[in-house]
Amino acid sequence: MRIPAHSVCTAIRDDIVSGVYERGSRLTEELLARRYGVSRVPVREALRTLESEGFVVTRRHAGACVAEPTAQEAADLLEVRMLLEPLGAARAAHRRTEAHLKVLRGLVRLGQERARRGESDDLRSLAGWFHETLAQASGSPGLIALLTQLRHKIAWMYAVEQPARPVDSWAERGAIVDAVARGDAERARALTAQYAERATGTHRLRRPHPPGRRIAPAPRVSTSQHDVNIAGVRY
Repeated sequence: MRIPAHSVCTAIRDDIVSGVYERGSRLTEELLARRYGVSRVPVREALRTLESEGFVVTRRHAGACVAEPTAQEAADLLEVRMLLEPLGAARAAHRRTEAHLKVLRGLVRLGQERARRGESDDLRSLAGWFHETLAQASGSPGLIALLTQLRHKIAWMYAVEQPARPVDSWAERGAIVDAVARGDAERARALTAQYAERATGTHRLRRPHPPGRRIAPAPRVSTSQHDVNIAGVRY
């Protein structure tokens, strides 16, 4: 069975984001195919996709390498996110479904419970699911794709500190959901812009990993249509 290129792409991207591949390191088709248990064909397609997303660059005499973004490029990503997330929330106010609202409210409820208990690891995952669902509720495939790519790249470039009062952060998310549920696009936009601006202050640029780190073994890529090896997106 031919392994879908998007599954291989997801696996490589997640390993880049998590630091398995250091910035600037070479990504050869042969080694990647062996690592993920696939042929070179989906690897080649995946590398082209990752280059278009900015995770990979092609260098003369070296081939495909992990990109080395500058601090300015990283800062630009946060600024772009602050523009797109409020737009997504405003669109969600008009296009969300009852299923979206049910999931969003459930995530807010769980987030508030975990915040009161101080369960920070769960909060990171819940926050990622919340923002992904809010983007999905926008009903705009192009915007969803852009926000998804932004989340991956920001997670790659930044470490995110927990807010001083996580309960308050989840209360802010709850207010966003309330505005979306009422169809109040302008309030949803304004609240999301305020939240995104505050959240930006919790981001700290990651330092490149020291050279010589051993690459951990990878599981074989799934043959299903679902994405594999998905890393937690941190907000």
